[in-house]
Amino acid sequence: MAKLDTGPPRGTRDLFPDAVAKREAVISRLADSYARFGFRRIETPALEDISRLSWGEGGDNEKLIYRVMRRGLDPVLADGTNVSGLADLGLRYDLTVPLTRFYANNQGRLPSPFRAMQIGPVWRAERPQKGRYRQFTQCDIDTIGEPSVIAEAELLEGTLAALAAIGVAPVRVRLNDRRLLAAIATEAGVPAEATGTFLVVLDKLDKIGWEGVKAELAGRGFGAQVGERCEGTVGLLSAGGDPSSILERAADLLPGLERDVIDGLATTTESLGRLRQDAVKAAENGTTQESFSWAVDPTIVRGMGYYTGQIFEVEHPEVNGSVAGGGRYDGLVGRSLGKEVPACGISIGFDRVVDLAVVPPPDLGVALLYARDAVPAPDVLAAARRLRSGSRAVALVPRRGQMRVQLDALKEDGYSSFVLMENGSPGEERPLR
Repeated sequence: MAKLDTGPPRGTRDLFPDAVAKREAVISRLADSYARFGFRRIETPALEDISRLSWGEGGDNEKLIYRVMRRGLDPVLADGTNVSGLADLGLRYDLTVPLTRFYANNQGRLPSPFRAMQIGPVWRAERPQKGRYRQFTQCDIDTIGEPSVIAEAELLEGTLAALAAIGVAPVRVRLNDRRLLAAIATEAGVPAEATGTFLVVLDKLDKIGWEGVKAELAGRGFGAQVGERCEGTVGLLSAGGDPSSILERAADLLPGLERDVIDGLATTTESLGRLRQDAVKAAENGTTQESFSWAVDPTIVRGMGYYTGQIFEVEHPEVNGSVAGGGRYDGLVGRSLGKEVPACGISIGFDRVVDLAVVPPPDLGVALLYARDAVPAPDVLAAARRLRSGSRAVALVPRRGQMRVQLDALKEDGYSSFVLMENGSPGEERPLR
């Protein structure tokens, strides 16, 4: 008989108890922090209708869907069968698409605006590599029903507070707007119907640089001048200065850009500035370390095609890529509901921040060391039951080996005290820390 592979599937991980305990502690702190901003936690199924997942606005993620075959298929399929037609369900690749379905189905029972929190696993058929897994956890907050920029500013403030609550600092916020990107595309000579393709290529700038972007644009049928003009415009917009000066340059360089786009970004940056000022004033000693900074970055694209307004990413110096990102997606809910509903959200890449998080190790409570051959099992269970009074945690641990070595191991595992039971009654409780 062939030996079964005992490891997890490629691109996934088994987690040991200490790793699970840390993840639970981080999730608890994130959830508590978000709850202070009025976000309420919901849950949606892992499986979604395949037509909803592959509707054309999920960017490259739609190529990474894990599809679930329909029940009742014949074990042998005819030659030429279209494989894509065999699936009717798929594993969700993010939490935003399920949220829009949830809201469309339940809007009559929900407040407006509705502030939702979701923490759960998602799946993408990624090529496994460091920091990228096929199953990973996302932590999302979304505001549905708020058309003003207060939604963007509050989402960013809530996320910065949540990251600070788990000790992830300093971070840098990068802001942009899909409408500003569309204006850059127009100024570069991109036809309106080709803007989506243009943005897909521009989104690769961090990985392939300007030469790679210009080469790919040319390869996709855009004229050579499109890449050159785009690089020139972005260079002029990004040429130093504070966010307000960048936004004013955008108004001059992009005559087709509506003023409310610039005003909205200005409001968001002003809100971030006020947030940091208030943090400084609240510090007990009158000074504070800057836990975050921000900039307007016209190269931020975000891969999802459903973004309609401001977009943002949050970076940490020890992480390759962003630790959080999101934006406004006003048209997404309407696909399920049949009417336009303003919406905005941001997601923390949980698996990227959990290693950075600073949380105290859990206290496993009391270890009841018992002599397995000398103490009857009912006596051991009764002693543990008495120790658990008052909701204390008590674990049964057989006595073995050298006492000092075993106690050191218990302390390292996270137990704070122990009780030795070598006969019919337990001894006194002693600290391990």
